[in-house]
Amino acid sequence: MSALRNGAMNGTNGATSAPVSKRFSDIPAAIDVPVQGEAEDEAVEIDLLELFDDPTELCTLFENERAARTYWMTVALAYAKQKKIDHAIEMLVRGGNAMRDNNPREKLSMIGCLCWMYLWKSREAPRVPPDGELASEAKTKEYYLQLATSTLNDASRINPAFPPLFLARGVLQLLRASLQTPKASGHGQVDSEKADLLRSALKAFEDAIRVSQGKNMLAVMGKARTFFSLGKYPESLACYQEVLQKMPDFVDPDPRIGIGCCFWQLGFKDDAKLAWERCLEINPDHKVGNILLGLYYLDASGHIPTNSPDFLRLYKKAMTEYTQKSFKLDKNMPLTCATFAGYFLSRKQLSTVDSLAHKAIQYTDVNAIASDGWYLLARKEHYTGDPERASDFYRRADDARGGAERGYLPAKFGAAQLAVLRGDLGEAKLRLEKMIQQSKNHEAMILLGTLYAEEVFANEEADGKEDKSAEMKKAISLLEGVRGSWKDSKKGMSPDAAVLLNLARLYEHEFPERAQQCLLQVEQLELDQIPEDDYPTDLTDEAEKRAALRKFLPPQLLNNIGCFYSQSEKHEQASEMFEAALGACMKIGEKDQEIDTDALVTTISFNLGRSYESQGLYDRSIEVYEGLLKRHDDYTDARTRLAYIKLRKNPNKEGPDAVSKLYQENPQDLEVRALYGWYMGKVHSRKRPQNINEDHEFRHYKHTLQNYDKHDRYALVGMGNLYLIQAREMRRETDSDKAKRSATYSKAVEFFEKALSLDPKNAYAAQGIAIAMVEDKKDYKTALGIFVKIRDTIRDAHVYVNLGHIYAELRQYSKAIENYEAALSKEGKANDPVILACLGRTWLNKGRSEKLLDAYHEALKYAQKALEAAPDQVHYKFNVAFVQIQMATTVYGLNENQRTLAQLQEAATGLESAISALDEIASHPQTPYPKHDVEQRANMARNTQRKQLERAIASQKEYEERNKEKLQAALEQRQAELRKREEERQKALEKERERQEKIRKEREEIAARDREIAERRAEEDRARQEAEMTTDSETGDKVKRKKKPAPRGDGESRPKRGSRKKKAETDGDESGEERPTKKKRRLTKKDTTANSKYKSAEIIVDSDEDEDEDALDRAERALEKASSPLSDAEEKRGDDDEKMEVDDNRGDDEEEDEDAGVTRRQQSSRSRRGRVIESDEEEDEDDQARPAADTSMAGLGGGDDDDEE
Repeated sequence: MSALRNGAMNGTNGATSAPVSKRFSDIPAAIDVPVQGEAEDEAVEIDLLELFDDPTELCTLFENERAARTYWMTVALAYAKQKKIDHAIEMLVRGGNAMRDNNPREKLSMIGCLCWMYLWKSREAPRVPPDGELASEAKTKEYYLQLATSTLNDASRINPAFPPLFLARGVLQLLRASLQTPKASGHGQVDSEKADLLRSALKAFEDAIRVSQGKNMLAVMGKARTFFSLGKYPESLACYQEVLQKMPDFVDPDPRIGIGCCFWQLGFKDDAKLAWERCLEINPDHKVGNILLGLYYLDASGHIPTNSPDFLRLYKKAMTEYTQKSFKLDKNMPLTCATFAGYFLSRKQLSTVDSLAHKAIQYTDVNAIASDGWYLLARKEHYTGDPERASDFYRRADDARGGAERGYLPAKFGAAQLAVLRGDLGEAKLRLEKMIQQSKNHEAMILLGTLYAEEVFANEEADGKEDKSAEMKKAISLLEGVRGSWKDSKKGMSPDAAVLLNLARLYEHEFPERAQQCLLQVEQLELDQIPEDDYPTDLTDEAEKRAALRKFLPPQLLNNIGCFYSQSEKHEQASEMFEAALGACMKIGEKDQEIDTDALVTTISFNLGRSYESQGLYDRSIEVYEGLLKRHDDYTDARTRLAYIKLRKNPNKEGPDAVSKLYQENPQDLEVRALYGWYMGKVHSRKRPQNINEDHEFRHYKHTLQNYDKHDRYALVGMGNLYLIQAREMRRETDSDKAKRSATYSKAVEFFEKALSLDPKNAYAAQGIAIAMVEDKKDYKTALGIFVKIRDTIRDAHVYVNLGHIYAELRQYSKAIENYEAALSKEGKANDPVILACLGRTWLNKGRSEKLLDAYHEALKYAQKALEAAPDQVHYKFNVAFVQIQMATTVYGLNENQRTLAQLQEAATGLESAISALDEIASHPQTPYPKHDVEQRANMARNTQRKQLERAIASQKEYEERNKEKLQAALEQRQAELRKREEERQKALEKERERQEKIRKEREEIAARDREIAERRAEEDRARQEAEMTTDSETGDKVKRKKKPAPRGDGESRPKRGSRKKKAETDGDESGEERPTKKKRRLTKKDTTANSKYKSAEIIVDSDEDEDEDALDRAERALEKASSPLSDAEEKRGDDDEKMEVDDNRGDDEEEDEDAGVTRRQQSSRSRRGRVIESDEEEDEDDQARPAADTSMAGLGGGDDDDEE
């Protein structure tokens, strides 16, 4: 945008003078009123600068002396100049009455002036009656508008075509439209009544412009103001700029205010600022310009974090430099009062807020400012705790901007907050949802999301059974929408820790990783707010510096982050967080010793001990627990963990004693009872009685449910598990046995379902139901779905083992193996013999199913690992022997061409080991199967399979000897085929590489050729431009060379003159093969004035007079001959040859074509010296001369101020 100097005239030596207001400039300092007396020329002088406070004496004088109309009007305007509008009105009213007998047209101007005075009073009058004054007696804006309407009607009856009445009528309609209460007509629309008034105003202003032949700039300003009220900001901007272009010195009212307001509404706020700053350059005491610039800086501060130095700078500039100055200039200006009221509200100076807000409401004629006033009163009452009045004021603020679908969003938001305070959450949510539908307001989204989140949290804390998944989804959607907007730098929104904390709580159970990310983001926000003075200076490593800064963070935040790390089994990072949280607690205690951090320290210390325990650092965890017990010897949780650690470390003596002592001292603690029940299950796991009611663990859980808490979920799940164990061991030979077994499974399921009813997310209860479904009803698919869901909740190897069992039963052996291996990878399960045995069995089944010897080898490997892990377990030894026997059977069953001699010999070796193992197992006192069956299997392997393998080995030797040559040939053929395939593949790759290389080279050649062509063209352009330039003999500057026409032959005659159209067609025909048709140009006679702004005549008049060429032209031609490499023909041409100058506006391509075609054209035509100009007629207006100091505001956009004009 070019620099603009609006309204400034260049003075002597570059000095400038700002334009001043010309309002009342025609009012003299004094007037002489002729009076009747002895002398004919006797007169009374009236000082118009010091008028009487009471105009009655002057009115009496004028009435007695029958003063002319001009005297009445001059004194009235002098009163108006001094802002004494009431006196001016009195003068005009009495003057009109005194001239009642005169010609009605004589007092027309007085009536028109009176109308303007009423309009002026309307601008200054209150909008609503002041407190304590009757509405019928109050002189409000509406009162003065009615007087103005009546006066205007009187004037129209005298002469409806009187030009000043058009302008007055437009302003009257504009002010009436501003007092219209907005209707709920939709966002961004003007209601019909107001639109009709504005259209009437627009017509009146256009009539005023028409009768003045476009010279009435006040009417154009009124038209701009009307467009602004209609929301047509580009049209309004154009009108304001028209005023500024035609009258740069017009400053009262200043169109720059309107230009800035239009720019603001169009989104160009920096351009608006430039326009308003220019207004203040002209008039530093412009009250509207000051408040608008204050609002600009106030808006700029709203897009910056409040803890930023820039915020303080911008806010201070807005308030102290501009808003305060505007308030000093006019203490009743509504916009300034509303702005200052907001400032004092933030300072809690509520009495000042009340008076300023009421001023804004009373004196404004703009509904938006009245809405701001009501909103400020509502916030004041909201803060002081008067919800009734606050609700009423919020409603008025909303209605002042249209209410319903339009309205004022902050007022709607305040009403929603009041509904929350009243506990009417339904109304609050309804209001907020309507707000969000109209506009994606982030504050409304945060509040609504928080309400839904609190509803979810309350349901969780009350152990409610209501389904709040819909509310959770809405809360997450709303809060994540706000969180996503922080990433948009254009919105300038700062992250809110409250939003992240609510999201973390919502994600806690379903998506713990997301919850942890939210807390880590909060941690970063807290770290960013730490002052730089607290940063450690002796640390360079970022990780160490971050760890050192954590002591300044809230310990609750660090503790929660540590808990999520523990849940995700990142115990080292969890320990770091817990240690940092303890350091933060100490920091808090150092700052304020009265703050009790004992509860926090206790909880965090216990979490730290659990974290050490999970890492296997039992000594450190014991130290933490014992430290807790020294401060709180009744802290049962710490004693429970110590007893558990002792039980793990010393399961025979010290551990059981500690658990028993703990149970005896705290028999009522459910956590202790749960630990004791687990301990009893471990002790009596090998010797469980057939009658479940005699089981010690069962009786313990039953006692807990009957005497302590019938809803203890651990006891319910424990009893369910015991029923599962009993059902698993029950006989199933007869239908009666099967029915009893199924009934026991049903009892187990009942306990699990009871636990789930109390805790729908109890994964252990769900796991028990899945096991019962598999073992009782063989419902693998349903159980599979349950296990998959709980897999991420129960981070235990047993879940993966159960999944492996189901996949194995479904014959999905690969998935079964994958889950068993996942179970092996869990902590402490790397050599678990049960999992290893399951893997061996699954590989064996996979080998049987797919006839794969490799699978048998894997099965044997895992069976042997299980035996190594538990060498005392006889059934693992039996598993190894069984796999070896199965491998021997499988190898024997293969065809000779599917097996090898080595495989048979390996199977024979394994068979011998299996026979020895079975003999040992048969002699063991506790055989996994009946002794007779084991001996029978050993005998079969010894007597039958051994001989079968011996015969198979002999046969395989003979087969391999006999087919050795064939096998070798087949092997060689196979290797040859493989080599051939590899060669073909390499050839194909080589061809592809060659093709790619060829393409690359071609592209490089094309690029090089393109660069060469571009460089050659650029060089040719530079050479041509250099050739076309020469040195001016007078100035020494480089100027464009003037081209001469080629000489004509002796036999050639002068061509006839023709029209420019024919000339253009001829040029086009001659150069058509070389270039596209050029825009038609007009050849005009080159005037002797260098900068002529007038086009030549349509017909070019030829002339043969060589005398027109002066000495300067001849000198220029001589210099050109000396400095330019012209052809021989051009050197021989006479001095009377004429030249054609090419207009500089033509492009380079046209100049190049001109070089090619100028000689041919000049050989056939000899014309006067001229210049080629565009034939477009659009330049006519631009050629008119303008003042040097006046430039257009077209580069700016504008707006309007509601309180100006």
